[in-house]
Amino acid sequence: MALRYMGFDQRQNTRVYKFDNVSEGEPTIRMVITADLTLFQKHHIALQEGPGLCALKLAADLEIPQTGNHELTGDDLLAHASARAAAAARQAELRRKGARRRAAFKPPRQTPWSQPR
Repeated sequence: MALRYMGFDQRQNTRVYKFDNVSEGEPTIRMVITADLTLFQKHHIALQEGPGLCALKLAADLEIPQTGNHELTGDDLLAHASARAAAAARQAELRRKGARRRAAFKPPRQTPWSQPR
């Protein structure tokens, strides 16, 4: 099974993302998932992330057979924003720890090349 992004339609503040569910030897099934654009703004998520988030949501919905409409909810976007913030905090912490671990290079006092002749 593979999901292929086929574009979107916009209806006022809602985007309807279209995907084709392609399985070898099976007919292609068109799937749609809606997303409220005000939620993207509320959670500071770029619209360019919409297709990827929708694909993840559809893949999760397909694991548990679900009929009816698919929707990218505020909870889904909040979870994504929280995970992104946690990852950024971990990266910042690693940068801070990395700066403390590095010691300045101190050349050895006596080397074979610096011994008097």
